[in-house]
Formats: sequence, C-alpha cells, structure tokens
Amino acid sequence: MKSSLLLSIPLSMFIYTNATAHGNVTPQAMDTSNLPELGEEWLEENPWRDPSNENWQKAVNIGSSGYNENCARCHGLEVVSGGIAPDLRLLSADSDGDEWYIERFRHGATQNGITKMPGFESILGQQAAWAIRTYVETRPADDAFKDNQDSLFAIRDKLKVLGGAIEAGSNPADYAQLATEAQKELADIGATAKTASGAPLAESAVSRAALALDGSPTSFAKAAEILTIGLSASK
Repeated sequence: MKSSLLLSIPLSMFIYTNATAHGNVTPQAMDTSNLPELGEEWLEENPWRDPSNENWQKAVNIGSSGYNENCARCHGLEVVSGGIAPDLRLLSADSDGDEWYIERFRHGATQNGITKMPGFESILGQQAAWAIRTYVETRPADDAFKDNQDSLFAIRDKLKVLGGAIEAGSNPADYAQLATEAQKELADIGATAKTASGAPLAESAVSRAALALDGSPTSFAKAAEILTIGLSASK
C-alpha cells in the first residue's frame, strides 16, 4: 500500500500556528443532492476514487465548491498550502490517507483544549466529506504539465482566435470539428498529468477546459480563459 508523507509526520506538526485558524468562519452547507446516499455508517474508503465511476465528475465538482467554501481559507486555493496548514495534495489516495482524512474531517483537531480545526461531521455529512476528498486527491502535482507548457499555450491562443471569429459573426457550426479536435488535444494532455496523491486521474484547468468545449459559440473563449488562469497559476 502506498505510504503517505502526511501520515509519517506527527499530528502536532499539523496544528496550525494561528490559535483560531478557521476564525469565526461558519462551515457552509453543501448541496450533495446529485450524489447517491451513502447511509448513516461512515465508510472507511472513498467510494468515488475510480474515475470510471459515474459519480466521479459529480463528486469532483461538488467537492471543489465545498472545498472553496470551507477549506481554502486555511489549506489554500486549489489545495496548494501556503505553509500554515498541511498540503492536503500529499495525502495518499488510499485507505491510509482516507483514515487520516475522515478522522480530522469528522472531529477536527485540538491542542491543549484549543480548537485549531473544527469538525465538519454534523454540518456537512458523509457525502460532502467524500466529495471534498475526491476533489482534493485529484489535484495535479506541481510539475504535472511541465512538458506540455508550449502546447497548452498554443492551444489557448488558437481557442482565443476561434472564439473571436465566432463572436465576429462566423457560423458556429463550421467550428464543431475544430472544437472536437481541441477537446481531444486537451484531454490527451490532461490524461498524462500525475496527481500529488497518487490518485489515478488528475482534474485540472486542462481537463476543465476540455469539458468546456461543447462547440457552442461561447465555449472557445471560455476554454481559453480557463487555460489562461490555469497556466498563470502554475507559474
């Protein structure tokens, strides 16, 4: 079983230096109605880890929203820690990592009687917990796209040109094949990205841009914007 870097470090090192790391932020409830019920008994492993699971993308999307609402303030945007809280991308995508994660999600963390991280069990529940877990473990490693930077910039620039042409009045139907080709290019690059956790598939700006390309008049510009933001963040 793949070992976790986080699991090898004492919990005391993960206690945030700020005595009120989460401040007065109230945990925000998540809409998990699109995910199947998991029952009252808490699972020991992530039920949506497998990308072939029909609920994987739903879990990633819901988990992304829930993470940004409840976790990003301390653990960082896109799960890239600024150093105060642990970098959850390094939490191994296996049963050991699940055990570490779910314990702290449910019960939080305290030190000397002071709450450093609140427990989320009573507010967010199990579906939300595993949705956030699915999102977190699909974060790409820092160098996931280092060999594809030039290709991604070229695709981004092509999408910008296509988006401008459509907005100028060209027939969107003429660009359906171009959208399909660009989508495949992005999907192929996205599939090569390694996750920091060892999860089987990364979800990233590249994969989001691919999904955005539905051939509609606005999808080219939208995909280009997603790539622009993602490429800027990766520098």
